[in-house]
Amino acid sequence: MAASKPIRIKSITEGHRMMGLPSPAHPLISVLNYTDLQLPPDTTELSVMLDFYYISMKRGFSNKLFYGQQTYDFDEGMMYFIAPNQLLRGAGPSPEDDLSGWVLLIHPDFLWGTSLATTIKKYGFFSYAVNEALFLSDKEETIINGIVNNIKAEYQSNIDKFSQDIIISHLETLLNYSERFYQRQFITRKISNHRILDRLEQLLSDYFNSDDLVAKGLPTVQYISESLNVSATYLRSMLKTLTGQNTQQHIHNKLIEKAKEKLSATNLSISEIAYELGFEHSQSFSKFFRSKTNLSPLQFRASFN
Repeated sequence: MAASKPIRIKSITEGHRMMGLPSPAHPLISVLNYTDLQLPPDTTELSVMLDFYYISMKRGFSNKLFYGQQTYDFDEGMMYFIAPNQLLRGAGPSPEDDLSGWVLLIHPDFLWGTSLATTIKKYGFFSYAVNEALFLSDKEETIINGIVNNIKAEYQSNIDKFSQDIIISHLETLLNYSERFYQRQFITRKISNHRILDRLEQLLSDYFNSDDLVAKGLPTVQYISESLNVSATYLRSMLKTLTGQNTQQHIHNKLIEKAKEKLSATNLSISEIAYELGFEHSQSFSKFFRSKTNLSPLQFRASFN
């Protein structure tokens, strides 16, 4: 089954049917084991768009998954998070794969009337335009697996008035642990993240050394994130963890650096510098400069000289 265009799966029941499984025990939430999935034998590529949340951990998978703008190997315990209407694409499992792990499916309707209905949007790993999958240590994997097992046990037992609240509580715990482990990953996977920092620095330098400031004004956070092929949410989280500053602060730092360079190394007037830095009015530039340095542009120039 080669997928030339995405297959839209509108319900968890439909997802079960596609994967050769019986109807779910609960129509709005389900935990599946990869060992139970029955994809057609001629599956060479999967391309699906889901109307529900998809959280997964895989082991023993030799092919690659297209996840955002990157592909990832499955050599370690790895989680990935797909929100409704996001594309999941990649090759299916190979015959020699010893595939294990699970998939947690959550329909948005299950969250209605609960705290997660709105707070789930705060978890950046669901909204990344370009996702980085979550690599887990053995200890972290044990914690996550325990939570998922609790979710499965709860919805498979007799449903009562407490069931939804208990499952929601487990889901919040799962997402909070995932957020914690992502923050750890931002620190420990320094090589890839520092490459993004290097690219960010080069991007800002190129922008501030071009005519774009005059023509377009300051670069936006969206422009920066798209240029780096990461989402604004991911970039902000990564920068905050590694540097203590968000993307907007990095842009402002570069702007102040450029302003100081012009104030100290040129004879341009404050109005001319303001114009070259993308400010329509010199007063706005002076106010901005003072807010960042506690000096007016003229005071800085005088102290430097």
